[in-house]
Amino acid sequence: MFILLLLVLLNFSCIEKKIAEIEPINSEVLNTLKSDSLQFTSGIRVILQDTKGNYWLGSHTEGVCKFNGKTFEYFTIKEGLPDNQVRSIQEDSNGTIWFETANGPCSYDGKTIATYPKEEIRNTNSKWIKTKDDLWFTAGNTDGVYRYDGQQIYFLLFPFPRPENTGGNNVVTSHATGKNNTEWIASYTGVYGYNGIQFTIMDDASLGLNMENGMLHVRSVLEDSKGRLWIGNNGIGVLLKEGNTTINFSEKQNLIHPESKRSGAKSPAGTLEHVFAIEEDSEGNIWFGDRDTGAWKFDGTIMTNYEIDNRLSSSMIWCIYKDNANNLLFGMANAGVYKFNGKTFEKVF
Repeated sequence: MFILLLLVLLNFSCIEKKIAEIEPINSEVLNTLKSDSLQFTSGIRVILQDTKGNYWLGSHTEGVCKFNGKTFEYFTIKEGLPDNQVRSIQEDSNGTIWFETANGPCSYDGKTIATYPKEEIRNTNSKWIKTKDDLWFTAGNTDGVYRYDGQQIYFLLFPFPRPENTGGNNVVTSHATGKNNTEWIASYTGVYGYNGIQFTIMDDASLGLNMENGMLHVRSVLEDSKGRLWIGNNGIGVLLKEGNTTINFSEKQNLIHPESKRSGAKSPAGTLEHVFAIEEDSEGNIWFGDRDTGAWKFDGTIMTNYEIDNRLSSSMIWCIYKDNANNLLFGMANAGVYKFNGKTFEKVF
């Protein structure tokens, strides 16, 4: 039986240090590499289309690029990024683009890349609050997250103990904002929901998971338009929380192989065990990106498996993104970006 634990945050003492005390490292961007086609080869981890219509593509090891409809422009550590692995991209209310890298966050205002050293941010251990202009960033193996409120950036330490059996490794992997502005924070060992007042905690202990039936290793999370919470794992597939009930959705759909080790081992075709991306399309279908078996669509009744491109050496999907025109874009480990046209996939970048 799956159990949901609720932790009410009543009083959390803290030391707060404002970003004004942190001097960012500013790098003026003068000359950038440009090309007519996408030059990345290491994989597309994240996609964003900004309010001006530009596409931003974050790579696994080659920085980030901007596509304005004609030209690809590249930004790397040479231009001022803290690291060439870009894990998330967001736009703030002023139109500034924020990148979360493997070595901390930075921002780009169109002229300058501003880097905030993660060691200094982590000294800003702050209280847990929410504001309407918040941007949230994962903070690696730190038992916490970064929050940018439109003016200042803070490190927020989780106000509860690290789950047992973490092996000292509780990496925060992804974040999603839910229907009622709940921030869902996913880590190797659990999913934590924060609504500005209280926390919802879902970990191995509360879900009744163990070494025998497979433990959490969360890589993706989505709250859909119906309020259902989808949790993608690297090993045990997809968990679905609907109301007060949580089930192993992959298991219910017979998409866990009978001999599966429910770990990071490679899975055979026809399974949904290693889910690195989840997205909802404009028609309410839920899409899953699997490391080994490509794309899956759930229409509420039927699961359909799609091969993105049989010419690819890897079927791994790093991200699924719905753009401003409701196109569904898939970022591949082979560095390409594909669009689903309603029937098949076509390469767009």
